[in-house]
Amino acid sequence: MARKIIFSRAPERLAKADSVAVIGLGRFGGSLALELEAQGTEVLGIDADESIVQSFNGRLTHVVRADSTQEEVLRQLSVHEFDRAVVGIGTDIEASILTTSRLLKFQGPEIWAKAISEPHAEILGQLGVDHVIRPEHDMGKRVAHLVRGGILDYVEFEDDFVMVRTTPPAEAQDRPLGILGLRDKYRITIVAFKRLGGTWGHTTAQTVLYNDDQIIVQGSKTDAEKFSTLP
Repeated sequence: MARKIIFSRAPERLAKADSVAVIGLGRFGGSLALELEAQGTEVLGIDADESIVQSFNGRLTHVVRADSTQEEVLRQLSVHEFDRAVVGIGTDIEASILTTSRLLKFQGPEIWAKAISEPHAEILGQLGVDHVIRPEHDMGKRVAHLVRGGILDYVEFEDDFVMVRTTPPAEAQDRPLGILGLRDKYRITIVAFKRLGGTWGHTTAQTVLYNDDQIIVQGSKTDAEKFSTLP
């Protein structure tokens, strides 16, 4: 039977709060759990490794050593009562799949699950996981766009839609956006801007951009990237 290490409050009480169960406290799961805590979210952290669990003692709301592949153990920890659960198990694919299967059986928590490969992601998707995360893959794609130059930050959504942080090309400077026709010409929209030393604000038809501004551009991947490379 899994041994409980730390509980600052009863898990039943935690499950009723706006909280998250994070299963697997490695580099990804551990960082996620700590960030959630830093943002004020209560976290139940679960890991099979006692040394890892001890390293999170006092850093998470609750932390336990447990075998998450066992349905009875997850029920004892009230994981089935949580609204959200993250399976951060990476290298042990069997444990990841078994744990995810147990969670799906509960028909309770909204599940995010980490995948370390395309087949792993495919299996999780076939099981019915709504949110399959591939941190290394997704970060590699994002950094590739940044390395190419012209883009300061990059967020990709579904259906080939992206938002890009960049600087305004010469064509978008020194005149009100409303008279430039950028949307018709480049099929993009500049939705926000930031002055040097200032804060972000929404653009309007009267907004005038300058060469030391930063902007947020939205559109298709191809169109937004093309616009960000304009001189």
